[in-house]
Amino acid sequence: MAAKYYTHFLTGGAAAQESPSTHEWSGVVELREPLRDRREIRQLRSLLATNFNLDSEDIRILHWARLH
Repeated sequence: MAAKYYTHFLTGGAAAQESPSTHEWSGVVELREPLRDRREIRQLRSLLATNFNLDSEDIRILHWARLH
């Protein structure tokens, strides 16, 4: 069962801290199945990092919410 999430996050070096090389993104991410309860943010960071070809430490999630 697919699940959609709204995400607002930063990408960049130094653990995605505010810097000139930081980029801000927002949008909807569709997953094949819902994120697991306890590790949601870690899973979402990992997925975004994979799609942007970054380390998960380079993603800083500002806000996320499941869309119904």
